[in-house]
Amino acid sequence: MMNKNVVVIGTQWGDEGKGKIVDWLTDHAQGVVRFQGGHNAGHTLVIGQGAAQREYKLNLVPSGIVREGIKCYIGNGVVLDVAHLLEEIKGLESVGVEVRNRLMVSPGCPLIMGYHVAMDKAREAARNIKIGTTGKGIGPTYEDKVARRALRVYDLFYPERFAEKLREVMEYHNFVLTKYLGVAAVDYQSELDQALSRVDQLSPMVGDVSAALYAANQAGDKLLFEGAQGTLLDIDHGTYPYVTSSNCVAGQAAAGTGVGPQVLDYVLGITKAYCTRVGGGPFPSELDIETLDTPGFQMSDKGREIGTVTKRKRRCGWFDAAALRRSARINGLTGLCITKLDVLDGIPELEICTGYKLDGKVIDLLPVGADDLARCEPIYERMPGWTENTFGINTWEGLPLNARNYLKRLETLCEVPVAIVSTGPERDQTIVLRHPFGG
Repeated sequence: MMNKNVVVIGTQWGDEGKGKIVDWLTDHAQGVVRFQGGHNAGHTLVIGQGAAQREYKLNLVPSGIVREGIKCYIGNGVVLDVAHLLEEIKGLESVGVEVRNRLMVSPGCPLIMGYHVAMDKAREAARNIKIGTTGKGIGPTYEDKVARRALRVYDLFYPERFAEKLREVMEYHNFVLTKYLGVAAVDYQSELDQALSRVDQLSPMVGDVSAALYAANQAGDKLLFEGAQGTLLDIDHGTYPYVTSSNCVAGQAAAGTGVGPQVLDYVLGITKAYCTRVGGGPFPSELDIETLDTPGFQMSDKGREIGTVTKRKRRCGWFDAAALRRSARINGLTGLCITKLDVLDGIPELEICTGYKLDGKVIDLLPVGADDLARCEPIYERMPGWTENTFGINTWEGLPLNARNYLKRLETLCEVPVAIVSTGPERDQTIVLRHPFGG
């Protein structure tokens, strides 16, 4: 069966390796679409080999941009820092990637302004228990959107109206900043001047993304919808309040771009062969990452678990099947892609969290509330590891028997078939069992 449109979703706490998989799948697509989050997301792509190898770090621009001729879209569900977008485009252009003629930005994107950043940082500093925000203004911008006071991309094209709206919303935010949070106000004129100064550069890329995607789909183009962050950071379904401010689940691909859900044919869930998390919040299968010669240290060190955006060390732990099972149901996963299998090479015995003990009861599904999850005691199943090197292997038969057994066990526990296994950062370091686009 041929699938025309595929949604790529992170199934853990983000950082699952979605960028590489989106780039790899783009070989079969004509368009790549971002549908939520902002520049708090980070995708790292490694393209080429040897002296020709190049690493791309993307935050806002869809991962498909490094493929020639691919159209890229930023949907209305994304909150947009225009200055960051233009800087990211400039960086890509400096290494020969053509962006402006292939990128379309929705006029409905809420704008991240300087006062959002100030608010984000001041509130995180004031919290007794830190959420772990990136301080980039993402949350306050989404708050303005829900409160119906957000400035959107289309407002920029009406300078007088924009100035009036900006003055009104800044009166509110500066009151909160100075009177409640006790920090300096943000200057109105500076915000206005900076915002309007970028209009000429942004304008040629702004277009009706919903209409463009409808037309592309009608024309038979294959579309790839690229999620940011991960399901367990979803504002509704994640470990609240230790979550991001947007919906990271597959259903947001429709709402965040303006396509109907019937357009989405296949949902691919990306998951590491172990677990990581950045920032605060409960993490039942967490391991010590500082002690040498331990599984947690190996995950952290060999996996190079440093946040693309935050530069913070990621917390590491055993694979959590109970959490993945929750993600699978929320997203309606069609298939799984397991990444970073090679990071587990050489660990004598592997453990899988299959469920938890909570208040004397055994449960096999991640609890809805973070407070409940924090009280959960993980239940582990042990499996033998493997000593062979799996890095770069691109056939199922080439994997060690114990690695295959591990993957099959994850498939059974999570109730979703494994479609792809990634054994390294490059495009050809990929094992394909069931191609999401079919054929």
